[in-house]
Amino acid sequence: MSKKRKDTEEFRFEDALDRLEEITRNLESGELSLDESLAAYEEGIKLRDLCTDYLGQAEKRLQMLQKKDGELRPVDIQEEEASLF
Repeated sequence: MSKKRKDTEEFRFEDALDRLEEITRNLESGELSLDESLAAYEEGIKLRDLCTDYLGQAEKRLQMLQKKDGELRPVDIQEEEASLF
């Protein structure tokens, strides 16, 4: 693992996914020591959580768009929630 690790908060989704794939390859290679494997696994869990957060945020953004008159328009979430009750 010669690549310098960044704090996971600095990763864009694509970077986090690329790093997660790299970690997976390294773990699957069987060439890491136990300590290196544990550190890589821990980093992988953090990156997985980060990717999950990114995807959740993207899903929310998509849900905030509504097609109206043939155009996508942002929806006021508070207004939408108020109309449900």
